[in-house]
Amino acid sequence: MKKKLFSLAMLSVVVFTFAQQDFYALTGKSVPNIVFSDFRVLDVERGISGELIFGTEFTPKVFSQIFNKNVTEEKTGFNHSQTAAMASLAYDELNGKLIYIPMFSSNVYVLDQKSRDITLIESNVIKSKSCDIGSHITRMTGGYDGNIYAMSNSGSQFLQISRQNGKYVVADLGSVKDDSSNAENSLLAMNKGFGGDMIADADNNFYIFSASGNVFKMSSQFLTAKFIGKISGLPENYSLNGAAVNSKGNVVVASAKGEGMYELNLGDLQAKPLAGNLNIHIYDLASKYFLNDKLPSVTNALADVYPTKVEEDFIHVKVEDQKISGNVSVEIYDFAGIKVLQKTLSSIEKNSTQKVELNNLKSGVYIVSVLDSNKKIILNKKIAVNK
Repeated sequence: MKKKLFSLAMLSVVVFTFAQQDFYALTGKSVPNIVFSDFRVLDVERGISGELIFGTEFTPKVFSQIFNKNVTEEKTGFNHSQTAAMASLAYDELNGKLIYIPMFSSNVYVLDQKSRDITLIESNVIKSKSCDIGSHITRMTGGYDGNIYAMSNSGSQFLQISRQNGKYVVADLGSVKDDSSNAENSLLAMNKGFGGDMIADADNNFYIFSASGNVFKMSSQFLTAKFIGKISGLPENYSLNGAAVNSKGNVVVASAKGEGMYELNLGDLQAKPLAGNLNIHIYDLASKYFLNDKLPSVTNALADVYPTKVEEDFIHVKVEDQKISGNVSVEIYDFAGIKVLQKTLSSIEKNSTQKVELNNLKSGVYIVSVLDSNKKIILNKKIAVNK
């Protein structure tokens, strides 16, 4: 009996640890310049580094989207998937992949964290120039609409990376402007606005964090960045290089100098140190969470909704938990948090999968909530309808 209880306790620890490893970090070496080392998973709550996903010592398969075949990259310059100069990383939640852009390159790379295979997206849109530090892509995040967004140091380019007809497409949405109230706190000034990272909220606004600790809020519609304040509580001369939202809806920031991670609420911009001594050199952070999310993140290993990329007018709901009995219902919410569909399924049995018609939902991003007979949410999952 004791052995069984011990096993259950160990299992719970493993499950908890896995659940907390929901941050991704682009890390580098302890040198003055940016030198890429690896991508890894982090448990930021406890300050623990998890699985190493991909690094300079790996030999990846690189598939060219343009040539539709595997290619061999030349590694003597900056235009390859393991180049030293990297400072932008995002998590593509709908496809479960990591996306990054080298600083001196017009290439976009999509990393499958399970197989470690890479898709190369050649782009003629990105205008990074080695002689122009303002043109380098240093901020990147997943948007609540399911797309990936990236920005150059000076805001000269705000990019959208989306999937269309099974392929990734890069679009330049324009240049970012300073709000008229910013005065000397300009996003476009090197000592005020360059470097750092950015995050997104549930209304598809973006928050830009500069390396100096300044924070700007930008509307994706108008591309105008408004200075909202400077973070307090960070060590003097702290170089803020990574930012991502955690499961509590707060922001975690990290430094390329290996100065520890901090958590802050955007309401007061007061940073507090996180537990642990994980002082690795972090060039960028990514997570699956958003500010002001309209629905809580609920995951369940014994339930699933698929596919997440919907090209036909239905999804499948699968429930494997024997404890769930009676009718299961499905609620679907649109990008604005409005319920657009509700259906009650027949009694669910173990390993049962049921088809749910979407009644011609228009293309867009939706949240699917699966509820038990007591209206308790079993699972929340984001899907993208693309017809």
